[in-house]
Amino acid sequence: MESLIELFMQPATWAALITLIAMEVVLGIDNLIFISILTNKLPEGQREKARRIGIGLALLMRLGLLATVAFIVTLVKPVIELFGQGFSWRDIILIAGGLFLVWKATKEIHHSVDPDPSGDVFDTSKAVMSFGSAITQIILLDLVFSIDSIITAVGMTEHVPIMVVAVIVAVGCMLLAADPLANFIDKNPTVVMLALGFLLMIGTTLIAEGFGAHVPKGYIYAAMAFSVLVEVLNMLSRRARRRREGKQD
Repeated sequence: MESLIELFMQPATWAALITLIAMEVVLGIDNLIFISILTNKLPEGQREKARRIGIGLALLMRLGLLATVAFIVTLVKPVIELFGQGFSWRDIILIAGGLFLVWKATKEIHHSVDPDPSGDVFDTSKAVMSFGSAITQIILLDLVFSIDSIITAVGMTEHVPIMVVAVIVAVGCMLLAADPLANFIDKNPTVVMLALGFLLMIGTTLIAEGFGAHVPKGYIYAAMAFSVLVEVLNMLSRRARRRREGKQD
């Protein structure tokens, strides 16, 4: 206990903690967007429960992985070699998760532009997915995002208590933001397409990372932030146009 108190008495510890919390919150955005889109396809009475379960599982997975830091380190060691390139378990998981995200986002985009969709992602008034199917897909992506998150944490600090605090705070932020984000997406259907575009980009990035091509996360999130800004301006423009039309009537 004394060593733990001494650890948190050091300024370097707090600097590392704040940096890691910020990093974990940013990494959690990907996870949260996927959970929000997926749960919005459930009946309204099941959405909040599914979001709570999904985020709770994300926390459990991250804490479980932190309990096996020695095992996490081995995930970055090559286990197979193809075409002269070594692939670790982390690479394999990232590639599989990226392919799943690309498939999921492409499927939903196809539904949204199909003139006669069988399950339109914009029609949130009816469920096009079962509760069990939604939770299963959330678990699969929670695993991918959790491994990426914890490996990032291990690379930033060697102190497990700092990682635990950062993960708990980051997941707590996800929990607070889950309902507002999902409700915002639900009330603004055009934002769904933007979010699906994010998932497609994130999936492609995961695949590239799995094949050893490092893509700076700053570029990804800068592009996402710029896209959000453009969409906000579009929303303000549409709102102003509706007000003018209302006054003219």
